[in-house]
Amino acid sequence: MSAHFDRLETRSQSSRDLALYRNLRAILGIARHRAPALRAQLRGVDLAKLSNAAALAAVPVMRKSDLTRLQKETRPFGGLAATRPSALKRMLVSPGPIYEPEGQAKDWWGASRALYAAGLRKGDIVLNCFSYHLTPGGHIMESGAHAIGACVIPAGVGNTEQQIEAVEDLRPNFYAGTPDFLKIILDKGKELGRDVSSLKRALVSGAALPPSLRAELQTRGVVVRQAYATADLGMIAYETENEAGEPVPGMIVNEGLILEIVKPGTGDPVAPGEVGEIVVTRLNADYPLLRFATGDLSKLIAEPSPCGRTNLRIAGWMGRADQTAKVKGMFVHPAQVAEIGKRHPELGRLRLVVTRANEQDQMLLRAELANGKAADGLAAAVSATLQSLTKLKGSVDLVAAGALPNDGKMIADERPVG
Repeated sequence: MSAHFDRLETRSQSSRDLALYRNLRAILGIARHRAPALRAQLRGVDLAKLSNAAALAAVPVMRKSDLTRLQKETRPFGGLAATRPSALKRMLVSPGPIYEPEGQAKDWWGASRALYAAGLRKGDIVLNCFSYHLTPGGHIMESGAHAIGACVIPAGVGNTEQQIEAVEDLRPNFYAGTPDFLKIILDKGKELGRDVSSLKRALVSGAALPPSLRAELQTRGVVVRQAYATADLGMIAYETENEAGEPVPGMIVNEGLILEIVKPGTGDPVAPGEVGEIVVTRLNADYPLLRFATGDLSKLIAEPSPCGRTNLRIAGWMGRADQTAKVKGMFVHPAQVAEIGKRHPELGRLRLVVTRANEQDQMLLRAELANGKAADGLAAAVSATLQSLTKLKGSVDLVAAGALPNDGKMIADERPVG
């Protein structure tokens, strides 16, 4: 049995990019006439030239806050959906509320590759413990499992004892849900003396999977792999295995997506290997989200994956990118810190440290010197730019290249809580 879902997973990156941008141009060429907000986002963009990452980076980023605003102005999908509501399969609701469409296409959310990489195969039975109530989670995993040819028990969240009874009677061999709830099922099953040993593999998401929990679940007989998905974009990336069946560090980016890593709060791509915010363009004809900022931090892993898949690999979830801080009653945003770097190319990584002393908020901009030497008056010039952009005074500390951690953090709020 193949270790890969199909040949698309092992094609060259140049072939993949060529196909992705060709499909993107085709989808946007039709969708922009049906989706006014998408058309506005593309204003001034020549679709014929949208053929690489550099061209895509010129398109403005769409953020969750933009999505909320647009949906309030134009129900239900903010003028971003290219398919009318009556032609959809489902309309779903996430907290906010944010409304998400689901189209009619098979595996619309793109979960099948992640499930396959986690070991799901045709004829398997899945206990799907993601929520089916309004939100997309349960439907994301169910559609992917059906695309593979697996049977699904739509368990949803909660009702632990009833779920344990179903596991004992129906013998599912695969679990989909949060890692925490899988542990609850195994623990409760043991406590009640029920047989839940049929569960052998799992794809988890929606909560952290620390090494200790993965190891514990493995000792209980369940091989666990994790995935990164959102209600807006569906399946984004997922863990894979090497030939020895061990998890490969990081996650493979799903096919049918263009993933970028940008400086938090901006749309500017970071250098390879730098931590930044995940921005995703989804090639979906019903709902082609373009440069959608997830608010999550990660970085690209340069080395090819030993699993044999050739798509980009990210390091997984590394925190949240929303680092906005309120200083002396004024909001300071990561984009303002990034702008300092644009105005002073002598600088490398930047970090604005916010502290409190003598009952006063204090700002210190720590700035790496990209070329190793500081020109006369550079600190004063940077301090002036900081004040000009934020309307707040702050001191500047010029440090050597590599002195700041590569963690994607541009604003560090170190004021005491409480």
